[in-house]
Amino acid sequence: MAHTVMMVFGTRPEAIKMAPLARVLREWPEIDLHICSTGQHREMLEQVLTAFGLSVDQDLKVMTQNQTLNGLSRDLLGSLDNAYEQVQPEIVLVHGDTTTSFIAGLAAFHRRIPIGHVEAGLRTGNLQQPWPEEANRRLTGVLADLHSA
Repeated sequence: MAHTVMMVFGTRPEAIKMAPLARVLREWPEIDLHICSTGQHREMLEQVLTAFGLSVDQDLKVMTQNQTLNGLSRDLLGSLDNAYEQVQPEIVLVHGDTTTSFIAGLAAFHRRIPIGHVEAGLRTGNLQQPWPEEANRRLTGVLADLHSA
């Protein structure tokens, strides 16, 4: 029986850094990798996925014009909750310091799904610099069960 792993990302930098891990996980027969995109950097994200020979299993399409971080967070939380309900992952993998990472971690935490924080390092010690990335990374770190610097 395969273990279901869900990887959530939406930006080009996240995809670039998660792609090598996704490729390895896709090769393991005991892992059922489900890639979920928020679509934050849609066109740039497609370029990265194509370059690495990857495809998205689920696109949440939560981005809207002139969206605030609070609006993005609200939409992500609901959409990810539904995605987790459908997929039933055994672990959720997120990357770095984006709002997508933090909210994906929070939604998983609420469902008691373990969280793996890939690239959990890099701290400035100042929640305002860079804003909101430092807060996102630190908050995700509090929720995560596995930390990969």
